[in-house]
Amino acid sequence: MQRRAFIRSSLSAVAAAAALPSSHLFAKSLVHSPTTIPANIDAITGDGAQITLKKAVVQELSDSLMGKILLPNMPAYDDARWLLSPRYDKHPAFVVQPTSAADVQKAVDFARENSLLLAVKCGGHAAKGTSSCDKGMQIDLSQMRNARVDPSTKTARVAGGSLLGELDYESMSHGLVTTAGSVSHTGVGGLTLGGGFGRLQRRFGLTIDNVLEMDIVTPNGQLRRVGPNNNPDLYWALRGGGGNFGVVTSFLFQLHEMQRDVVTGYMAYPLSEAKEVLNYFVEYSQTIPDELNMSAGVGARLGSETTVFISFVWSGDSDKADKYIEPLRTAGKVIRESLEKRDYVDVQRSGDWGDDARSFTGHMEAGFFRSVNSEMIDKLVDNFEAHPDRGTRFFIGRLGGAIGRVANADTAFAHRDANFSMLSFVSWKVGTEGAEHVKYINSHQAHVDPYSTGFYVNDYFDHTQAEVNATYRENFPRLLKIKQQYDPTNLFRLNANIRKV
Repeated sequence: MQRRAFIRSSLSAVAAAAALPSSHLFAKSLVHSPTTIPANIDAITGDGAQITLKKAVVQELSDSLMGKILLPNMPAYDDARWLLSPRYDKHPAFVVQPTSAADVQKAVDFARENSLLLAVKCGGHAAKGTSSCDKGMQIDLSQMRNARVDPSTKTARVAGGSLLGELDYESMSHGLVTTAGSVSHTGVGGLTLGGGFGRLQRRFGLTIDNVLEMDIVTPNGQLRRVGPNNNPDLYWALRGGGGNFGVVTSFLFQLHEMQRDVVTGYMAYPLSEAKEVLNYFVEYSQTIPDELNMSAGVGARLGSETTVFISFVWSGDSDKADKYIEPLRTAGKVIRESLEKRDYVDVQRSGDWGDDARSFTGHMEAGFFRSVNSEMIDKLVDNFEAHPDRGTRFFIGRLGGAIGRVANADTAFAHRDANFSMLSFVSWKVGTEGAEHVKYINSHQAHVDPYSTGFYVNDYFDHTQAEVNATYRENFPRLLKIKQQYDPTNLFRLNANIRKV
């Protein structure tokens, strides 16, 4: 609808409302058109049992919502169910698109009362496709997006379905930031609940280190505000425990002052110097200030040459950038480089997937490491194999800084003592067989898995329950107790699930 037509239509609705008796001023017919449920709906429970939802029962839910129910025959259904990776093409029995916390409560109540398999989608970036499901119910939070900044308190109130780009855009307009991933169309909810890495992680900590409070609909349908002084056990668990405890409808983030411009870029080196460059990176990265975020690795895009790279973002005073970036030129023979001052919001968008994103799919393996030694680097480089039918990449990211100044036990995120993260990734064209590529990247990461302290729950892929439990490390017993308290039936199970083996 054109903007002016929309305004005219809205004014007409207001006029019509004014003519009604006051008891009808907010008549549902003016603000909501419930979906007509034409027939019973076949679905499955969380345990996989086949069930039939009576038409009248689903219609009652639809009538009660201010948002929408989407059925498979509706145009908006595909947009709601689609995930970033086309590797996971799932078809929920129906989708609920809430517009408020009250809608979320009703959807959660319905899923619990009917024992439905339940998925929750914010940005659709879940590595294993767990933000959608086949034949269950999906809650799609895309109609709950908003970021409001209070510059006087340096805080941002962010709706649960918001994307990171919205947070970055609104906060940076006030000269304020917080750690918010590295891809602007990532959902705030999924990224935050797992921990939340980003280009400012060493300076300002993980995303969870900047969460002051959250509003969450727990599995019993109750809306709770959690923070250091409200439901502190749940506040602790939500900061790193993933989507195990309910649907977060609102976040309050602490923001920090920062200039708009950052210095960013990369340096590329010949493949023959891979070991030397990576060893240099590991040693040098242990001397850098918190304002410098760095990663290094080996990569071959589909159909392109293989290169070694070090990438960086300097968020401090731009006049001091050269002091810390110039040494990277001594890591090896620089064959290509990019070095520029850029608007931080634009940098945050630089990793976004383009219009052809759904032409490719992929698989990754990752882990945390207290240290990286030359033996590990030898294994990574010696076993790296480019392939004409896939993109292949691994990189090592420097952690530490503000991340490590929080104790493992202070939040559910249990890898504060890790100084490095590592990720191996492959991508291939949709429609081609990927099993060979998955097998390769699993084997590549396996060479360094013995050195790992666990994986990032937001990178949850083909892990056993024992491996999931182990990655929560010493925090697992406390997490299990809280999970059993708030979600005894394991309604929220499509995640790096917290449960006994």
